[in-house]
Amino acid sequence: MNKPLAIFLLLLFSLFSSYTQANSARIPIESFSKDTEYSQVTISPSGEYLAVVNKIKGKNVLVILDAQTFKTLHAVSFRGDAQVGDYHWVNNERVAIAKEYLRGWKDHPEYYGEIYGVNVDGKKSKYLIGYLGEQQIGSRIKKQTPLYGTSFILDPLIKNKRKMLVMTIPWTSSNEPHTVVYEVDVYTGKRKRVTLSPSRMAQFLTDHEGNVRVAVSTDNYINAEIHIKNKSGDDWEELSLGNENYSDISLKAFDKHGNNIYMTASKSGEAEGLYKLNIAKKEVKLIFQDEFVSPKRVWVDEASKELFAIETELQYPNYSFIDTGSKKSERLKALIEALKGDQVQLISSTADGNANIIYASSDTNPGRYYLYDASKNELKYLFASRGWLKPEEMAITKPIHYKTRDGLTIYGYLTIPNDTDEKNLPLVVMPHGGPHGPRDWWGFDPDSQLLASRGIAVLKVNFRGSGGFGRNFEHAGHKKWGAEIQFDIIDGVKHLIAKGIADKNNICIVGASFGGYSALQSAILEPDMFKCAVGVVGIYDLPLMFEEGDISERNSGQRYLKSVIGSNEVQLKSYSPSYNIDKLKAAVLIVHGGEDKRAPIEQAESLIAALKKANHPYELELLEDEGHGFYKPEHQLKYYNKLVSFLEKHMKF
Repeated sequence: MNKPLAIFLLLLFSLFSSYTQANSARIPIESFSKDTEYSQVTISPSGEYLAVVNKIKGKNVLVILDAQTFKTLHAVSFRGDAQVGDYHWVNNERVAIAKEYLRGWKDHPEYYGEIYGVNVDGKKSKYLIGYLGEQQIGSRIKKQTPLYGTSFILDPLIKNKRKMLVMTIPWTSSNEPHTVVYEVDVYTGKRKRVTLSPSRMAQFLTDHEGNVRVAVSTDNYINAEIHIKNKSGDDWEELSLGNENYSDISLKAFDKHGNNIYMTASKSGEAEGLYKLNIAKKEVKLIFQDEFVSPKRVWVDEASKELFAIETELQYPNYSFIDTGSKKSERLKALIEALKGDQVQLISSTADGNANIIYASSDTNPGRYYLYDASKNELKYLFASRGWLKPEEMAITKPIHYKTRDGLTIYGYLTIPNDTDEKNLPLVVMPHGGPHGPRDWWGFDPDSQLLASRGIAVLKVNFRGSGGFGRNFEHAGHKKWGAEIQFDIIDGVKHLIAKGIADKNNICIVGASFGGYSALQSAILEPDMFKCAVGVVGIYDLPLMFEEGDISERNSGQRYLKSVIGSNEVQLKSYSPSYNIDKLKAAVLIVHGGEDKRAPIEQAESLIAALKKANHPYELELLEDEGHGFYKPEHQLKYYNKLVSFLEKHMKF
């Protein structure tokens, strides 16, 4: 960039101009338990309208605003336990919206492939895609027929006012069917099939004109097949990449000429990189690869389909740029400079690229949305995701890394309470769930901020088995749940004790799902390290995983369990807290949902039975109508209150 852009903040609502001394009064617990108020802000292709998901009475509502006056034009909500999910602008006046359902037994909303269309003024509302279809009674006009499958918008085709492309996973007897692409009229729902995938469960990529050109799939979730077709719509042709074996292929975008595909992939289990695949020459070129981590996100603008940035995060978030001539890349660099201290993301653009929605967040900033106008070179503040929280009162989070007992380098994050000298702090260790796939990130976390507001430091680590560091690192945690993964967590605590940061006599461990398992298992392996252990919707009996829960219900789930925890019952029991309570010294709090299907109530009952048999004291908080996590803010508040009161009994802070 030859000259940095001068960017001005026009505040539509009050903002803090500078950070001040932290307020000595404790922030109310309910400030951390409240739902995010605003999310998923976008701008229409023409720039005339804004859309934002607003949380109202615990459900997502889509609000459409005039971009100049900010007057509300329409609000979209669904009845009952349904809410707004993902949505896309399909032309200048219309959005297509996924309808999802809040189910108490799930840790995330359920989606059944239903898509609605509506204009910005609320007119021409239409059920476009879904298993219900339209009623045929009382009319001779042929109605839109049901589509039995889970559908996702593949390409909104914003240059085509009437059409969008939808990918559907059919509901068939096969668990892994061939996927289908349909062209759908965004006003009537009338559809026609464009193509059937050449292989099972394929994902597709369209070019800049909206032609379905590439499909990728895998039979074993490791090795991938790539198929291509011409713009004219010929049959699919398998694309051989020679002797190179790429895994975890994910299609991202075509280049502006339409001759090359950008994709992320991994070789030999290393962290994924960004590759450019020349379709005609069948040549693959590595464009970018971090030594340690896979891309957090490859940013592709939905309006222009331009790949403009690669986001990675080993410690702090970082960007890499591959096109020195990209205006969006240059704009993002300037915005990063203007909003120093925040992770800045360019999340939505007009068709001409002159206006963008910007999201800025950090460890202390829960997230703010801005509108950038290139014609005026102005940045306007729009919304705060949690406007009741003051960033200057939040605690900072620092990246850390350390060596484990077997020489592996582990990366993690330490949240430090305000007004401390980082010496002999009370510490809560908070292992993440999964364990395979998820990982911890730098950024705002209400759990950590709640505890830090009470004077407690919080440690999160990306132990072996975590996602985002390459398949080799993830597989290093397979069949190591009860030992090496826990040693990684324990060694992180020892690292902080050795540096004088943590008070060795004032430590507890708290986790949810797999993190709940780790809380109990780490406290069993290192009984004198932790004063208390809190298991939230946790797994405590590994053999029971083959009998109870939604994973065990599927053949693929049984195969997965054998792969990641093994089938040796002696070892499984040795790795199960329910079978090793005699080694436990820490006080125990169990928090569970009565409708949990992922970690069913039988898991909590197994642990409780073992605790009772050993006469080990425990506390139980059972939320009868919650599942694997807490949807309802009142339940989140109840959990937070219980957690803080329990920690107060067993820690000094």
